[in-house]
Amino acid sequence: MAFARTCSVALVGVDGVIVEVQADLEPGVAAFTLVGLPDKALSEARDRVRAAVVNSGEAWPQRKLTVGLSPASVPKSGSGFDLAVACAVLAAAERLDPTAIADLLLIGELGLDGRVRPVRGVLPSVLAAADAGYERVVVADQTAAEAELVPGVSVIGVRSLRQLIAVLTGAPEPEEPPDRLVGRPDPLMAGLMLPSAGVRGLPDEAAARMDLADVAGQYEARRALEIAAAGGHHLYLKGPPGAGKTMLAERLPALLPRLTQKEALEVTAVHSVAGLLPAGRPLIDHAPYCSPHHSTTMPAIVGGGSGLPRPGAVSLAHRGVLFLDEAPEFPVRVLDALRQPLEAGEVVIARSAGSLRLPARFLLCLAANPCPCGRHSRRGEGCECTPAMVSRYQGRLSGPLLDRVDLQVQVAPVTRAELMQRDTSAETTEVVAARVLAARERAAARLAGTPWRTNAEVPGHELRTRWQLAPGALNDAARQLERGLLTARGLDRVLRVAWTVADLAGRDRPEQRDIRTALVLRTGVEQGLPLTEQFFRSPNPAVDRPHRSLRPHRTDDRADERADDGVENRTGDGSDEQPEGRPDAPTGRRPARPRSAHRPPGPTPAPNPTEKPEESGT
Repeated sequence: MAFARTCSVALVGVDGVIVEVQADLEPGVAAFTLVGLPDKALSEARDRVRAAVVNSGEAWPQRKLTVGLSPASVPKSGSGFDLAVACAVLAAAERLDPTAIADLLLIGELGLDGRVRPVRGVLPSVLAAADAGYERVVVADQTAAEAELVPGVSVIGVRSLRQLIAVLTGAPEPEEPPDRLVGRPDPLMAGLMLPSAGVRGLPDEAAARMDLADVAGQYEARRALEIAAAGGHHLYLKGPPGAGKTMLAERLPALLPRLTQKEALEVTAVHSVAGLLPAGRPLIDHAPYCSPHHSTTMPAIVGGGSGLPRPGAVSLAHRGVLFLDEAPEFPVRVLDALRQPLEAGEVVIARSAGSLRLPARFLLCLAANPCPCGRHSRRGEGCECTPAMVSRYQGRLSGPLLDRVDLQVQVAPVTRAELMQRDTSAETTEVVAARVLAARERAAARLAGTPWRTNAEVPGHELRTRWQLAPGALNDAARQLERGLLTARGLDRVLRVAWTVADLAGRDRPEQRDIRTALVLRTGVEQGLPLTEQFFRSPNPAVDRPHRSLRPHRTDDRADERADDGVENRTGDGSDEQPEGRPDAPTGRRPARPRSAHRPPGPTPAPNPTEKPEESGT
């Protein structure tokens, strides 16, 4: 029989398409033709397969050989078809039984000496094979553990073409010792791990050494970090250099719960296709962490590349954290490209060679300085930037992008007391992560039977109709909406954060204080309650210094000291503030004129000629 067929898998993004590899031998001049829309790397398989077969001790058929890859309309790329092409050719030459490979799916690259090299995307390829009903899969021995993650599939790991021929023919398997050099990695894994292209992962070893208790002060930001982890909310940290924004962001992945089996397979499939799967770890069961440099291009962030697009940073951070440090330094087009993935949880990339859909359900964490020099504040102390420079710098983060960020926290500079004194009451990552896990379980019980798993994923319509809030809880948010200070999308995000705050507190539904806490975390403006007393204060009063925007109104004797010094003491609405319990206390400034004494707007009335002017008495 001069015809044989077997199967392999072509990857389109993170989805696999079953490809039938057909080999046909006909009388004629010896030639090798490969058809079926192959790319350059796949076209070179003719030379690799011929050399591998010969060096494995087998005879190459001296006839006209045609290898077809079906369906021909699907673009095929990479060297993962080498093993299937070699077996199909040997079966057509009657060296192998064609029925033995007809229901076999083969994935692997062949070296010139016949060794089987691992390729990227084994996990999504085996998932596609399992969905298509294949029960046996042959892969390189180095990626066998990754393929075995898929249940219901028998995985055969081989190190050479000779071993595979022996398995299929029932002959004794030849010994293939691993080619490991002392102090050097396995050379067969060189093609499996690719450069990260500006995206780095956070190893478990480094994450274990990063504890939330290492951060000095920043109790408001710690609380915001906990809420972001519990509900999957996006976070924006704004503050001067050295305040601890990067330290906080690097400790955020450790607060997230471990991935479920389904989520771990999704994350591992993306990293396998991108060539970033850690060696010796076939399954990624913790939240990934990606922190690209601000010079990273849009294809590296969103996904793309020549030919068929490949996953970018938003997909590599799927079910994890995407941290953009120095966010205003990123190109505006790159930042605005994040708006669609933030809403949909996926990214759709269209190219001339085809389009694909990649998962992108990540937690975005932005960090930025207040101005180019980093010292801008409300008091303007030490800032060398002009108002135009500050406005231009802050305007790089567009309003539509920030409207999709649930938590916007001002990170204040660390004081000397916070930095020098050891705060033994600071909570560790383990303690905070336990509360986050409890809140997630509470939300999962409420969202059981729905397609959502965190509060950040629930649509606003469902939050407003399916789950009722406490009476009067939305009064403050409704006023903000009527005044135009809150958008419709912003109201939905305030509701999501309020549900997370209620889950952390163990309440069945959000109350008015939860809504006010969510408004404070979104706008940085107090809503009338001293929320810092409960949510943002440190247990250690020696190092406690609430943030200015989250600090309750002063009701102590320091207001009198400021009044005696002649400093105006006004509330946020411009009205005079008296110390609590002393309505007749001296203010130390000129008393305000009564409202009736102010001249009404409009033209000045003409003087009455019958009235005499008052004498000045001088």
